[in-house]
Amino acid sequence: MNIILDLLALLFIISYSYLESLVKFFIPRRRKSVAGEIVLVTGAGHGIGRLTTYEFAKRKSRLVLWDINKQGVEETAAECRKLGATVHTYVVDCSNREEIYSSVAQVKKEVGDISILVNNAGAVYPADLLSTKDEEITKTFEVNILGHFWITKALLPSMMKRNYGHIVTVASVCGHGVIPYLIPYCSSKFAAVGFHRALTAELEALGKTGIKTSCLCPVFVNTGFTKNPSTRLWPVLETDEVTRSLIDGILTNKKMIFVPSYLNITLILEKFLPERALAAIHRIQNVQFEAVVGHKTKMK
Repeated sequence: MNIILDLLALLFIISYSYLESLVKFFIPRRRKSVAGEIVLVTGAGHGIGRLTTYEFAKRKSRLVLWDINKQGVEETAAECRKLGATVHTYVVDCSNREEIYSSVAQVKKEVGDISILVNNAGAVYPADLLSTKDEEITKTFEVNILGHFWITKALLPSMMKRNYGHIVTVASVCGHGVIPYLIPYCSSKFAAVGFHRALTAELEALGKTGIKTSCLCPVFVNTGFTKNPSTRLWPVLETDEVTRSLIDGILTNKKMIFVPSYLNITLILEKFLPERALAAIHRIQNVQFEAVVGHKTKMK
């Protein structure tokens, strides 16, 4: 009898959720204020990280900027200060666990408790597997996923104590589908998407629903890390477009942020297609970028 009641409740929840999504599609979501929030952005010296800090600066957030590149992070900070923001900069290697923990302790002492964390720092080494150096594989995982664990573990206790905060995982479409010559990167981004989903579920199970989570999954972004990217079906995105989507997702507490937004539908359809059809789509897609293949740089 209990299972029947549970199934009926489930059907009601599914129906209600679809109706709610339909209403929200036509009615803009309410955006929260981030004025006065202490925001930590990793990889803030370049690309999406840099532009994301500008958007928080415009919204009067207090900024904590991390990057391994001192010149890059200081340039970002200078622009944020022009926008009227209070900024604290730290040179941090997000592949180094001990450096992360010591930097978090320093931030807590000098600035205060972080309320919004944007795990953005990333690493990519385009190459076939046999041309990829062992240390490059290690670095990819240390920055793209293990760093997320260490930073989140260090900052989460204060968020849980207040039941308040927002943790943002910058992943990729490569966390949902694969691209040749990016095996370590794709693997690490699959892990990042899994980290986001598991963390979201765990916070809900613990009753910490005041801590929000978001995951950014764009297609190729013209940040310079991947040289000369091109595709037939997906656009190559500019950083400002991706940043606008990211900020909009954060302000509306959106769980999964796909850029472009129709990417979600594409990924769902792929789950129902046979392997031969998927292979044909990948050929038509014709994703290309500079990669080391056979120890030589080629367009692949």
